Amino acid sequence: MPRGTPVHAVLINSGAAIPRRIYRGFAAHLAEQGCAVLTYDYRGIGGSRPRSLRGFAASMTDWAALDITGAVNWMREHYAALPLRYVGHSFGGQTLGLLSNNTEVSRALFIASQAGYWKLMAPGERWRVVTMLNGVGVPLTHALGYTPGWSGVGEDLPKGVFLQWVRWIMSPRYLFDDASLPGLANYANFKSPVRALCLADDPWATQPAVELLCAGYTGTRPELLSIAPQDVGASAIGHIGFFRPAHRDTLWRSATKWLLAT
Repeated sequence: MPRGTPVHAVLINSGAAIPRRIYRGFAAHLAEQGCAVLTYDYRGIGGSRPRSLRGFAASMTDWAALDITGAVNWMREHYAALPLRYVGHSFGGQTLGLLSNNTEVSRALFIASQAGYWKLMAPGERWRVVTMLNGVGVPLTHALGYTPGWSGVGEDLPKGVFLQWVRWIMSPRYLFDDASLPGLANYANFKSPVRALCLADDPWATQPAVELLCAGYTGTRPELLSIAPQDVGASAIGHIGFFRPAHRDTLWRSATKWLLAT
């Protein structure tokens, strides 16, 4: 929370298998600018993880329809007088379009958010990912009843989350190919400004993958901004590096200025 009365409400939505603690520094930075900020963990991850993930029912559809949708509702209930701004990292940006209440969001910043089809990843990374997911992750998930983080995915994941994610990654249009998603029609409902940051050295959210995601937001015209590490005096940024405090005076400053603009 900011020291005084907040002037904006900001919801930060995590990437898949990434706990909310990764976003703590950026959230604090936004609070210093007068924002009421909420970070949270999707069910089955971080602080929302049960004692055991074996048999724990959750999917990426649940993360969007229940967790993110619920977080938007919570912010509107508690900060109804403030404009609601949305930060989506990776998965968090992919699924804003699925939300039944996405019209409550007045401006959205996507960071390394992409339609994550494996063939759109960087050449070396795509084969590593396919091997990790299908050769290691899927058999382990079926054997253990959940996906252990040490298999290469990050945090431990519920079985249903991981298997749905794999299906999307193997589909040419990612989640847009999943006809079972009831929220796909909601993409057209989102008409507010979107800026999508594409980090040039990110092997997952390459520019073609970011462009494919942006094309799904048919109710608005997302602005795609490509940033190379040398543009901000960095040696590397990658898929998660935006949230390192070292970028406070470069990436964070420009992103915050856009996010909070009226």
